[in-house]
Amino acid sequence: MTQNSFTINKTIKSILSKRGYKSDEQISEFFSVNLKQLPDFSKLKDIKKSAQRIATAIDNNENIAIYGDYDVDGTTSCALLFQFFKLINVNVKLIQPSRFIEGYGIHPPAIEKALNDDVKIIITVDCGITNYEAAVYAKEKGLDLIITDHHKDACETMPPAYAIINPNRRDEDLSAPMTKLAGVGVAFALAVEIKNEIELKSDKKVPSLYPLLQYVAIGTICDMAHLNPMNLKLVRHGLHQLPKTQYAGLRAFLSREERELDFIPSEKLSFGIGPLINAKGRLDHPDLALKLIIEEDSDIAFETKNSLEITNNERKFLQAEVFAEALTQFKNELSKQDSPISICFGENWHEGVIGIVASKMVENFNRPSIIFTNSSQKGIIKASARSAGELNMFDELKNLEKYFEKFGGHKAAAGLSMKEENFELFKNEMIINISKIPEIIRTNTDFYDLEITGDLITAKLVKDLEKIEPFGMGNHKPIFKVKDLKLNSFDILKEKHVRWNFSYNNKMIKGISFFYTDKFNVPSPKEVFEKGEPVDLYCTIGINRFKGNEFIQLMVNKII
Repeated sequence: MTQNSFTINKTIKSILSKRGYKSDEQISEFFSVNLKQLPDFSKLKDIKKSAQRIATAIDNNENIAIYGDYDVDGTTSCALLFQFFKLINVNVKLIQPSRFIEGYGIHPPAIEKALNDDVKIIITVDCGITNYEAAVYAKEKGLDLIITDHHKDACETMPPAYAIINPNRRDEDLSAPMTKLAGVGVAFALAVEIKNEIELKSDKKVPSLYPLLQYVAIGTICDMAHLNPMNLKLVRHGLHQLPKTQYAGLRAFLSREERELDFIPSEKLSFGIGPLINAKGRLDHPDLALKLIIEEDSDIAFETKNSLEITNNERKFLQAEVFAEALTQFKNELSKQDSPISICFGENWHEGVIGIVASKMVENFNRPSIIFTNSSQKGIIKASARSAGELNMFDELKNLEKYFEKFGGHKAAAGLSMKEENFELFKNEMIINISKIPEIIRTNTDFYDLEITGDLITAKLVKDLEKIEPFGMGNHKPIFKVKDLKLNSFDILKEKHVRWNFSYNNKMIKGISFFYTDKFNVPSPKEVFEKGEPVDLYCTIGINRFKGNEFIQLMVNKII
């Protein structure tokens, strides 16, 4: 696919231009799916050394373990490497920690257990760059720890591991495209290099790694990795394979209608697959999700997927409870004094949902958020932080690192733990620091890609928008400002969501707003309707597919 394989209309060109794709060459790069144009993964530091060590281990029948984080990126990374080693007839041990027992990253007890299982190499995926103590212990015990990660290398020194493959390590080119790889993208790069090493050392031909891009697509989208041209290529190939996937575990996520599509929309990954994979890791142990996405039996996969749905419904219930309490807590604070950041603490809030609650607080108040709860360790509290606007949350927290027991993350999101006695000191200092930053940098502002009128909302526009898939961080779904619509009627759904019925010159247009009644400083649907004046919307445009029927639907973010 290139820019010449279809006509790029004025609307799409305008959107791409605002995103920096202005010249024919830049537009061609945006639409390119040529995998030969990917960066040279072999340039990553330690990747050749790692591939050679792993190839030697395979020759010597040494035991290899894959150790991954408990989120979607870590789980898909584990699955990708499992499927890779399966392609070359090598059995590997899969290890994932519990969020509530071992916590994030790899720790000495995991090294000890691996040694007891006669493991000679541990390959971490989506974690490890901050785990100095575990690397020291592995080195002392003669176990080769190969860290693959993509998180920011911000500790005083790097772990003394056998190898560290991380495009964001301090001595890499931090302006290079590969810095945007998700953890699963780094795992894929290692698989490519191992394949090359095996084929270089012998006459053995390793099967194509192309199917593994399905895992890359899921992990990259769900981890909100930046969709630069490199990631766009990787994800597009994964999305086009998913409808006809050979992996029974992935097929279980797809409806019969979705299996007939040319590609799976990125929103299906963000809202239909990622939350199910994440649910177990948030509330329990993540291993069931990993078992599902590598499952070969369709019946078992279907049953396992149903189990994840039950867990995800439980997650939604817990999340709603915590969010409601955090919402009330911060609104009470705002009634006394304005604050540039929501910092909330609930002793019994479920640790597994505080990250999502922080994101929802940002959506509702358009300012950064940090949500705290008690940890399993007495006197220690944990938090998830989310940024707003262009604020670098990681840097702001690093300025207050003196308060933390543990800390890590990146610009948009971070996690930390600290002594409860420091909470008020930290909160007050953080509010002061954030207050000094210009509001335009630290808040989500109203933004739209294009202003249009209702007559331009057509099936053709929706089809044209599909051409710039996948949507995600760095290539968000286009936001439109739709002018002069009439609100004919509305319905409140489950006391939180609003279904809108608009019109423009007698043309009927449907819309939906999820969790509208929770939003801060927005007009009520009744108020908008009774005013009877034309309204402007900030919205995205898509297709609602339900029981074989399709209709255009606006996802309404804001009504003016």
